[in-house]
Amino acid sequence: MDAAWLVPAALGFGLAVGVGGTAAVVAAHARGQRAAAVVTPSVPDGVEEVIDALESAGIVLDSSNSVVTCSTAAVALGLVWNHALAHPELVELVDRVRHEGTAANEELQLPRGPYGDAQVHLLVRAAPLGARFVLLLADDRTEAHRLEDVRRDFVANISHELKTPIGAIGLLAEALELAADEPDEVRRFADRLTIEAERLRSLTHEIIELSRLQAADALENADRVKIDTIVAQAVDANRVAAESHRITIVAQAEPDAVVWGNESMLVTAVHNLIANAIQYSPDGTRVGVGVSRRDGAIEIAVADQGVGIPESERDRVFERFFRVDSARSRQTGGTGLGLSIVKHVVQNHGGDVRVWSQQGRGSTFTIRLPEAAPAPAVPSRGARP
Repeated sequence: MDAAWLVPAALGFGLAVGVGGTAAVVAAHARGQRAAAVVTPSVPDGVEEVIDALESAGIVLDSSNSVVTCSTAAVALGLVWNHALAHPELVELVDRVRHEGTAANEELQLPRGPYGDAQVHLLVRAAPLGARFVLLLADDRTEAHRLEDVRRDFVANISHELKTPIGAIGLLAEALELAADEPDEVRRFADRLTIEAERLRSLTHEIIELSRLQAADALENADRVKIDTIVAQAVDANRVAAESHRITIVAQAEPDAVVWGNESMLVTAVHNLIANAIQYSPDGTRVGVGVSRRDGAIEIAVADQGVGIPESERDRVFERFFRVDSARSRQTGGTGLGLSIVKHVVQNHGGDVRVWSQQGRGSTFTIRLPEAAPAPAVPSRGARP
């Protein structure tokens, strides 16, 4: 071959090799991007922003059920663990939606986390998101289920509690009719009838009071309230009951203690604590009522020398109709609503109520309320601004 052709041939060969190599590199890069997209998929534009804006817990899953993105609520509810769904029930729902290609709803009760027995009630909706993803949305219905359980139990308890005095009144009325010619028997049945009627009146009053407390805002028409006035009224209202059992009420006030709230509601709360202490105290003992300041709060403590509360029942004493000693409570006319009313009054005032108790040594119930800020000073007429 003529040497003159060698240079052009070499240049052509080099150009062909270069173009081919460049094409191979570009193709490999494209394949790598496609592989990366499969291994690390990304959700369509705007989906992550929508999930963050939703009140529902949101999760996006890829074709292998790996979590691509999720909201904070989904993690808080324990639905996602280690980039995967934490519950097989959710996986089953997602697989069904992917197989059928249509959205589906389901109500599920799931463990809240790996520890303890707390449960969450969820309304879960899963739907296809494009060809490769599934969107899972979960609404937390736990509080709604809890309120429904409370409502159902409340109605059942009311029915049970009302049945006792109403049935007793009916029987006593029949007995009075049969004993019409026996004055002593009539008097005895009439006394029992009065007791049962009073129990029914008290129960009805406390049910209405509790319903009012749950519906009303105590601070809507609030004013500055002096705690020593609250304590004095509550003690006076229980004086007769205490004296009938030879129980001494010892009250220690704090003259400058002031809270922001509703005076009548607070009197009811302290009254119920004192009445409860008298009810569960042996005759001839003492009930103490003390007021103190601590860390910006006013504490009202009511202590008795009664039988105490078993440790297993202390968390339940504020439940509606719960009685530590049912027989004694019925004998003394207790309704089982007094401490529940205390709890709602205190919560409506932004406070809390706690109980300390030791069997054989008595119990102490402590109301803690935010202390009211000092009232602004009013300048005298002659004072200069």
